[in-house]
Amino acid sequence: MNWQQLITTLRFGLEDRERISHDTRSEFQRDYDRLIFSAPFRRLQNKTQVFPLPGSVFVHNRLTHSLEVSCVGRSLGHNVERRLSGASDSSEYLQHIGIIVSTACLAHDMGNPPFGHAGERAIATYFSEGNGRQLKTDMTAEQWADCVHFEGNANVFRLLTHQFKGRRRGGFVLTYSTIASVVKYPYSSLESPKGKFGFFDSDKESWLRIASRLGVPERVRFPLVWLVEAADDICYEIMDIEDAHKLRILTTDETKFLLLNFFSESRKEKILDTMSLVDDVNEQIAYLRSCVIGRLVDSCVDVFIDNEDRILSGTFEGSLIKNAETMVRDAYKACSSLAASKIYRSQEVLDVELAGYKIIYMLLEELMNAVQHPDKSYSRQLLQRIPPQYDIEAPTTYGRVQAILDYISGMTDVYALDLYQKITGMSLPMV
Repeated sequence: MNWQQLITTLRFGLEDRERISHDTRSEFQRDYDRLIFSAPFRRLQNKTQVFPLPGSVFVHNRLTHSLEVSCVGRSLGHNVERRLSGASDSSEYLQHIGIIVSTACLAHDMGNPPFGHAGERAIATYFSEGNGRQLKTDMTAEQWADCVHFEGNANVFRLLTHQFKGRRRGGFVLTYSTIASVVKYPYSSLESPKGKFGFFDSDKESWLRIASRLGVPERVRFPLVWLVEAADDICYEIMDIEDAHKLRILTTDETKFLLLNFFSESRKEKILDTMSLVDDVNEQIAYLRSCVIGRLVDSCVDVFIDNEDRILSGTFEGSLIKNAETMVRDAYKACSSLAASKIYRSQEVLDVELAGYKIIYMLLEELMNAVQHPDKSYSRQLLQRIPPQYDIEAPTTYGRVQAILDYISGMTDVYALDLYQKITGMSLPMV
């Protein structure tokens, strides 16, 4: 792979049109603004990140998380472009890396269903263990794998590129380079080694077209994906620890110990001196968190630069953080271990996941039954709730299933709960 081919302003869905613009923004800045002003991005404000939404203490939701990931991604991208430009004759192309990575970071969670991973599991379980099993005979092996391994990452690619009914060709009509930066797992559900995959069978041709144009080999990541992944890894782990401290799931001493592990003794002393200037404990932790993010950004940039040849040849393995220097890698691993045991298994998190699972599973059960039996009286009423851009009258079972999954995955937590309560008769509109 080479940067001259990897960085392109060609837009998905507008390949056959010559566009003349008097806009002072770059094409990649237009991608960024297009996402910021989109309805699916706004809906992230009502989607759970980890902790319940919202309590007496404001913690992260998918929107604030995505904005923070975008900021970190911008720093990663700018640092990489600056260092690569000094040792490359491709500076004309490299100058866009920061904005491309930042934009892809905005989009990285847009395909997640309500209630996060609990929602994903509910969808997958409906097909693997529930009444959805009866639909297997109506699908190909690839289509069935998409259902029983439903994946938010693949749904991002679909959301960005799929032409919904009444909408324009090319979905968001983003640049090829921005779209490719979101595809963390460049293979289908059947090809996936660990269950994660980057596109549904219905969208495979779109990915192959993008990858071919950019010169990305089969089953190989677009190089900037490594930076998008690193930005997400940095934010969700470190910010979840700060949120857990605010919610008193972690003590101040535990939090400080975890975050100070990223630094040498001399650097620790300077950080502690600065922290002593304020008495507010939350402010101290916020400063310490910012230091850790800066440390991780610098380390990940070093790994990317040191491994540029391997990344461009498609032979680099593991994440940037897992290839970082020993101190950073071990400190991050300690954060991950504690988060798994004390944060992600806390009662607050489990309660949301249990409720979310039940809500999504029931909605899927009701809507799938209605779309498979549209002539029944109740089905006709229920299907009227579905917006017209979702093709519930698609000629294939797979098409109708995807229409329902598109609808459900686009819901916010609040909308899903509201619809659940109305369908079950637990809530009625005011009369």
